[in-house]
Amino acid sequence: MKAESKLFILLVSAGMVLATPVMAAGDGGSTTNANTCKSGMVWDKKTKKCVKQSSSLDQDSLYEAGRDLALAERYEEAIKVLSLASTDNDKRVLNYLGYANRKLGRVEVGLEYYRQALALDPEYTLVREYLGEALLQQGDLDGALEQLVEIKRLCKGRGCSEYTDLAGQIAKYVKKQNS
Repeated sequence: MKAESKLFILLVSAGMVLATPVMAAGDGGSTTNANTCKSGMVWDKKTKKCVKQSSSLDQDSLYEAGRDLALAERYEEAIKVLSLASTDNDKRVLNYLGYANRKLGRVEVGLEYYRQALALDPEYTLVREYLGEALLQQGDLDGALEQLVEIKRLCKGRGCSEYTDLAGQIAKYVKKQNS
């Protein structure tokens, strides 16, 4: 294990990393729209109402509906909606396809989506946070710590929620491993 990784383990274990000020940098969003639409329906931001899931919806509406469903823990529905969106150049859609699949226990599938999102934008901190969490699920503490270091670099010392969130997950992981 690298010296930097050992230092982060010590800092995370001591809770010092979690004292970093938080400034949101991701696109976590809220789940308000997911909770207003019943199954098979998604929020259309143009019409401002729930409509039937369809690939004819605009990219942003599909992304936002899929993200909201994923964050509301409606993972299968999220995957269906996000699969209607184009993934060609949309790191956000790829990220939440990874997130929903990972949360359903399909970690390898999630990792592939995260890698595709990073190929589009290596500086996307939210996907790095989720990638770190997936690596922890696989027992890869060093890989998760590498993502934490990268997030810190990308946040340029300002602190960001992705750093704090992943640091917290690492702290829980380390504590569990040491108990």
